[in-house]
Amino acid sequence: MSAKATTPSDLEIARAVTLRPIEEIAASAGIPADALELYGRYKAKIDVERLPPADQLGRVVLVSAISPTPAGEGKSTLTVGLADSLARAGRRTMVALREPSLGPILGLKGGATGGGRSQVLPMEDINLHFTGDFHAITSANNALCALIDNHVFHGNELGIDPRRVTFRRVMDMNDRALREIVVGLGGPTQGVPRQDGFDITVASEVMAVFCLAKDATDLADRLARITIGYTYSRKPVTVADLGAEGVMAMLLKDAIKPNLVQTIAGTPALIHGGPFANIAHGCNSVIATTTARRLAEIVVTEAGFGADLGAEKFVDIKARSADVAPSVVVLVTTVRALKMHGGVPKDCLAEPDADALARGMPNLARHVATVRRFGLEPVVAVNRFSSDSTEELDTVLAWCSRAGVRAAVADVWGRGGGGDGGDELAREVLAALEAPGQCRQLYPLALPVDEKIRTIVRDVYGGADVEFSDLARRQLAQIEENGWGGLPVCMAKTQYSFTDDATQLGAPEGFTVHVRELWPRTGAGFIVAVTGALMTMPGLPAHPAALRMRLDDDGRPVGLF
Repeated sequence: MSAKATTPSDLEIARAVTLRPIEEIAASAGIPADALELYGRYKAKIDVERLPPADQLGRVVLVSAISPTPAGEGKSTLTVGLADSLARAGRRTMVALREPSLGPILGLKGGATGGGRSQVLPMEDINLHFTGDFHAITSANNALCALIDNHVFHGNELGIDPRRVTFRRVMDMNDRALREIVVGLGGPTQGVPRQDGFDITVASEVMAVFCLAKDATDLADRLARITIGYTYSRKPVTVADLGAEGVMAMLLKDAIKPNLVQTIAGTPALIHGGPFANIAHGCNSVIATTTARRLAEIVVTEAGFGADLGAEKFVDIKARSADVAPSVVVLVTTVRALKMHGGVPKDCLAEPDADALARGMPNLARHVATVRRFGLEPVVAVNRFSSDSTEELDTVLAWCSRAGVRAAVADVWGRGGGGDGGDELAREVLAALEAPGQCRQLYPLALPVDEKIRTIVRDVYGGADVEFSDLARRQLAQIEENGWGGLPVCMAKTQYSFTDDATQLGAPEGFTVHVRELWPRTGAGFIVAVTGALMTMPGLPAHPAALRMRLDDDGRPVGLF
């Protein structure tokens, strides 16, 4: 899986594939023609109201991972490859993924549709504007912002305190210059001046609502419950108080329909929604997952980052509010990442280092323990890189055997799930599905918010305690006063460490997590606990991926991987 001079790029591999018309993919999935809304030859939206009733719902295989490293674990690639491998084994399979955010693609990633022989296609479209869902979410979000400022300007009947407006503008781009701004400058006719700012679209509560809504009615209801700020007497003000839920739902009427595409091997794929996993709950839409369950025997889906973030939120937030509980969890790991958790610098990971591999194994062990706390047995997928030695791969498999964990090496990047690269992993997943666990949440909703946070920190992260800032303590009291204490918690934390310090790799113990703020997301239905120096509007790196992107002589995008 290493990038050699002669190795074709992901884009070159994708362009060598002859795509099937999306109508054929739909027919293979049992989607009737009148449920399709075509977006060109290879993309379509699905009108779920026109789907036939399901005799039996498919089972969910959730793909998670160890704590990510800059070495890259290939979780999306593995997710696509596993779905292809299960389809190759004769099981009616669909994959459900998040839509990529344009900001990170132009910043660090360069693309987010899998890689090698395990990609969803057409990758250029998916990585750029796709079917316009994120633009619709941005428009709905910013329409609300405009209506808030307009209400304050025209008399402020609700008594909104401009200093306590909590709902921010968004754009789907990494732009640090917009993190903090002032609006309403220019005199009395330009509005009421106040401090404001931009988040990236995937951090918006509208995105979280979009991904947790069960249908269009639930979408409008959740939008109505969003808290936009507080009055001068510190009473919460909602979208319903402003009367803006109708126009927001209207702007999202097409976006709410899930998007159908295909993998390189022709497996049907639903790609829909995309909240950040280190800020929001990091899962594709409930509508896409439940639609896939209606159409397929097995649904392979993905949760963002490691099991401490994405999988925990999938179980405690998404599966708590919708019938999408996983039967099996696949934990993706690599020899390279384990060595990095064992202290090896990124530029030395190709060198064999048995001691470092052993030192990094506790990170995998903690994620295995987390999955078991959810009542599920994990299957470890060792995503193979060309620099991995047989001895190193055997070491990981031997550890899994001693821990009583199913495991397999997969090479879906190089050989594809449609080839034989994921056959062994598929066999292990199918065996695990024969005796699925009973998914359970980590904590009851009746537990106070601070104790929910402590439960996650102690039982999932391996920490000792939580320290709340003075502001966070005041917000805890306000949450209880406003009747929001029964909501689940969404931890906003660095993805690279179990702690709130991104430099603490491996599996540290006895640490304290520092909660600096608590954000009630009453429309989405969770409380965001903000730790560390987390940013809701990322910036671009010194050398953005965007600078290598262009159109070729035929007008086609290049530079996306």
